[in-house]
Amino acid sequence: MSRAATWLERVAIALASVALSLGLIAALSGFFAGRDQANLGAVAGPPGQAFRDQGDARLTPGAPRPAYDSSPPTSGAHFPVPVLRDESRLSDDQLLEALARGDVVVLYPGPRAPPELEALARSLAAPFSPALAAAGQAVILAPFPGSTELTALAWAHLLRATSAGDPALRQFVEYWLGRGAGMA
Repeated sequence: MSRAATWLERVAIALASVALSLGLIAALSGFFAGRDQANLGAVAGPPGQAFRDQGDARLTPGAPRPAYDSSPPTSGAHFPVPVLRDESRLSDDQLLEALARGDVVVLYPGPRAPPELEALARSLAAPFSPALAAAGQAVILAPFPGSTELTALAWAHLLRATSAGDPALRQFVEYWLGRGAGMA
């Protein structure tokens, strides 16, 4: 092989090495990532409308009630009153105690829970019991007079749905069940 051919071969190898190095540097530095379409890989946040976490302080007798930032309330100081029955009206204290423990409460219009809502609740959690609610693992159904829609509540989160078949309602319950105060 002639000297000229050897020299050209070395130059070609050097140029190929420089080109390969520059390509690797560009790829590893994220140079090409900036040309990706926005939001294609975006991850949605937790389901439902988020409210400021107002804490889960326990009220003492005679203490004034705080002003809650949602109706019904999703967090805030309250008297620790457990939920002992499903499908009965809840006080704000019972509601907040359940949410603080990690239960999900679904409020419904009318005097009785729609059968589809009962079926959804039982497909996502064991049948209601006071022990299950105390453990923060219950889907609690309760009437909400004056409402025209379903209102799902978790600690510092709320979701309104028109029917038990709304996929957002199932997603809300699945995501928030077991996530109480300090875990939202």
